[in-house]
Amino acid sequence: MKLFKKTFKSMIISGITASIVAPIALNAESVAQAAPQAPEIEAEAALVVDFDTNQILLNQNADSQRGIASMTKMLVEYLLFQEIEAGNLDWSTETTISEYAHQVSQNYELSNVPLRQGETYTIEELYQALAIYSANGATIAIAEEIAGSEPELVDRMRELVESWGVTEFELYNTTGLSNASLGDNIYPGSTAENENIMSARGIATVASHLLKDYPDVLKTSSIPSMVFREGTSDAIQMKNWNWMLEGLIHERPNVDGLKTGTTPFAGATFTGTAIEDGRRIITVVMGAGDGVTNREQRFNETDKLMNYGFGDWDSATIMEEDTVLEDVEPLMIRNGQEDQVELMTSESVDYLLPEGVSQEDVEWTFTPDEEALSQDGTLEAPVEKGQNVGTLTFSFEGDDLGYLDGSKHKAISVVTSEAVDRAGFFSVLGTWFGDFFSGVMNRF
Repeated sequence: MKLFKKTFKSMIISGITASIVAPIALNAESVAQAAPQAPEIEAEAALVVDFDTNQILLNQNADSQRGIASMTKMLVEYLLFQEIEAGNLDWSTETTISEYAHQVSQNYELSNVPLRQGETYTIEELYQALAIYSANGATIAIAEEIAGSEPELVDRMRELVESWGVTEFELYNTTGLSNASLGDNIYPGSTAENENIMSARGIATVASHLLKDYPDVLKTSSIPSMVFREGTSDAIQMKNWNWMLEGLIHERPNVDGLKTGTTPFAGATFTGTAIEDGRRIITVVMGAGDGVTNREQRFNETDKLMNYGFGDWDSATIMEEDTVLEDVEPLMIRNGQEDQVELMTSESVDYLLPEGVSQEDVEWTFTPDEEALSQDGTLEAPVEKGQNVGTLTFSFEGDDLGYLDGSKHKAISVVTSEAVDRAGFFSVLGTWFGDFFSGVMNRF
């Protein structure tokens, strides 16, 4: 594989900058093997995302909109942690159970812990009931404590996902239940048939933000079993619906979250997460059976996703931070104490590569930033160290899955490797006269 190299000057054509493509390293004998075949998942939609890089490792209908059921509750968790972080609530805050929260909590066809109307419960015990047992009445009680009413918290949930770039969704309640299960307490303008909807990409985005911003959620989501209100007449054993946790019937080592959900409309859903060899992934399955006739299907399919995400992909650092790009000619500087400056990477480039693809198979594309340069492709002094001058985009053959935010390839900024001060007055004046007379001559 011969290294393709062009001078920077040759990339300037009529004032428009072009890009240059090069392999990461010289390897004349390198031949890429076929990447492993992604498994077929028995679910309507599935997704695997690397937590640190947001790189998508598997996408099966991940952009189609489907019911999310109790995975909705991750948004309530996020807003609860946000309120606690802001000092508006703490884990010992007591909240009084409303008629609505009590009514829902008494429906034992749904996942619930018993709540007594008018009695107070701490935010911590209601949160534990939400995170471990997916308790719907407890979720509503938390929503009312945070925002005053469930619809007001739904408004905040909508604003939150939009701020994360998720634009296609429907959110009507905090529990993920069908509105038909909520009696007259439904979101204004909605109907009994409405239910929360989002894509697997969207719900993975929610999970990613929750884990990155509030990793303490895993301390509770990883608890296999707990007694609610132990020592009281309302005590109830809460066994985590995530059967992949330690000691449960579909145990898998290193799984520590995150949220299941089941309704007749959504079917069986599950956002899972695990960490192996220091690397965390997020998995999503939606419509993995109905959750009744085959209650293990969502966990069997998540097992496949985790085997693939951990076993068939390897982490690689393609370029270190501050790597000088020797294959790109230095950038010429106008009116500087130096005539040119070398370019370098602004950050380390970490990549997940499928088995059969090596670092030598990764190519980068350098694209100069037209707005950062003058028309002739130079920089005007003074120049700061680390000044942005373009972009490096990385890809390999078959790399078409992209990233959680919708971007197609890994990209980082290219920056100047050192500062260059402006030249003295007479030097700048000489450059001006040179440009002036050159322009006059060109007109003749």
